[in-house]
Amino acid sequence: MQIAMIGLGRMGGNMVTRLVQGGHQVVAYDRSSEAVQTAVDHGATGADSLQDLVSKLQVPRAVWVMVPAGGPTEDTIKELAGLLSAGDTIIDGGNSNWHDSMRRAAELEPKGLRFVDAGTSGGVWGLQVGYCLMAGGSDEAIAHVSPALITLAPEDGFKHCGPAGSGHFVKMVHNGIEYGMMQAYAEGFDIMKSAKVFPNLDLPGIAELWGHGSVVRSWLLELAADALKKDPGLDGLEPYVEDSGEGRWTVLAAMDGDVPAPVITLSLFERFRSRQANSFTDRMLAALRNEFGGHAVKAAPKK
Repeated sequence: MQIAMIGLGRMGGNMVTRLVQGGHQVVAYDRSSEAVQTAVDHGATGADSLQDLVSKLQVPRAVWVMVPAGGPTEDTIKELAGLLSAGDTIIDGGNSNWHDSMRRAAELEPKGLRFVDAGTSGGVWGLQVGYCLMAGGSDEAIAHVSPALITLAPEDGFKHCGPAGSGHFVKMVHNGIEYGMMQAYAEGFDIMKSAKVFPNLDLPGIAELWGHGSVVRSWLLELAADALKKDPGLDGLEPYVEDSGEGRWTVLAAMDGDVPAPVITLSLFERFRSRQANSFTDRMLAALRNEFGGHAVKAAPKK
């Protein structure tokens, strides 16, 4: 199918490449002309504005928005709404709040525009292994863009979760769980690193060992092993861990549903604490975010 991609950063750029490799025709736009040229080099058609992008698409159009959540996404969708026609579909693949996704779908519906919220997980590794996609929207909207969703996802890695907003709701909870898992790994490795009776435990080797048959094996554990091999003490990282919003929204959803979620809540608060203290736990968290998503890290001050 033909599809447009707006936003060619770490995720969007790789998604363009995967779509092209899957046989799709992609029109790509980013404020960075260098990013557009990179997409063109990988087989996409470049655009120098949203108007230019829309003009290069055949109706019914499909436009994927992969820009930062909040203002950038809001502004992009509003501008697109004035350029697209009834029957076209807008996909928001960023980490938008599910309330915003429900509102946007309702605002676009009177114009005949379809809306899909696609919770996207896979980080910088998605180009090779695919992206787990949690999609919300009408049956018609999902049917329009499903060829692209199937190409982007690994086998069995795409699900239509329900109406508009449900995709971003499921992705929000996914990220809340991720917070808890990362915190548990970080604390466990800190306990081993601090064990006085066993002062020289091979943390990279243990992380690798647990990946073979252990009940705690996971992709995050593989990334932990990779990070520890590069820097066993994680001394090159500043123990400052950001949160991108989904953990906060998950805690609020738990409160709204009267659901006790102490692990996710405490893992969120640990990220707040990391901005005020220095610990191995937080260096591990920073390393994991960098490994799976290419998120920026702060280098430790030189001694």
